[in-house]
Amino acid sequence: MYFAALLARTEDGWEASDTELDDVETLSDLADLAREASTEDDTVLVLIEQEDAWFGVVRVDGEDDPRIYVSDAAAAARSSYGEILLTDELLGREPGDDGPDLDSLDLDGTEDGDPATAEDEDEETGSADAITHSPLGDGEILDDLGVGEKELRALDAEDALSAIAEALGASEVLETVR
Repeated sequence: MYFAALLARTEDGWEASDTELDDVETLSDLADLAREASTEDDTVLVLIEQEDAWFGVVRVDGEDDPRIYVSDAAAAARSSYGEILLTDELLGREPGDDGPDLDSLDLDGTEDGDPATAEDEDEETGSADAITHSPLGDGEILDDLGVGEKELRALDAEDALSAIAEALGASEVLETVR
């Protein structure tokens, strides 16, 4: 089960709205959705959680590039919403690098069944992008809002969004959309 909400900072404090992510396919779509929630170029936080598995925070400040934090990259990678947050840049991959393409393969005859050397196998194994069960992204995403990197990393996926909202002074408005 997923929950997603937008928290937009206004002159009067934080305003929350739940959001439907079914039409969001990319991080750019998500950033545009967040910008629509802000009347000015104020800070908007997109809070996403998958029950007891992972949580993510996307911060959009005006027209700046979105900043992202994901609590468990491997768990998020198995989620359609998590895949939106796990951009190539965040994962340290070249854009569009989903694996070797045919032009880059070394077709030297070993593909006909000749045994590959141990060195060849090491290269193939080492090139695989393993996503770990660890936090990924900008750990300082909420520093100026009262949630430091150490506190963010210590949050449990089960109650992380509530703890973040409480630190922001927005727990009541978040609970109204939950």
